[in-house]
Amino acid sequence: MRILVQRVSSAAVSVEGEVVGRIDPADHGAPHGLVALVGVTHTDTEATAKALADKLFRLRVLEGERSAADLGAPILVISQFTLYADTAKGRRPSWSAAAPGPVAEPLVDFFAAALRELGATVATGRFGAHMHVELVNDGPVTLLLEG
Repeated sequence: MRILVQRVSSAAVSVEGEVVGRIDPADHGAPHGLVALVGVTHTDTEATAKALADKLFRLRVLEGERSAADLGAPILVISQFTLYADTAKGRRPSWSAAAPGPVAEPLVDFFAAALRELGATVATGRFGAHMHVELVNDGPVTLLLEG
């Protein structure tokens, strides 16, 4: 599992003009929130998703070296199979390392649920949909977590 994490001042995801997920950290009294773009590969399990949810929730990349757990910062989770693109050969990426939808979707859902169980406020995109993501990257801070 790969999670591209961005520290944000705000973020929203829409599908066909409808906002399906939004975070506004100020509404939670937090200076920042996190956007987590989540890619799943064939060998990922619920244990992988749970471990990465815990890592993300406690990752100290927010103001004052604090975490989303410390500040109550919201998290926007969006599926992103393109994190497993293989661009080693030619000009057309291969997606063979990305898990197919029936495998990936339940793990992305489990990841979001694991964050909620930890106490996080979580918004999500819509799996498999063509989404428009708007965010204000703060810092910028962008990290890659792998499990």
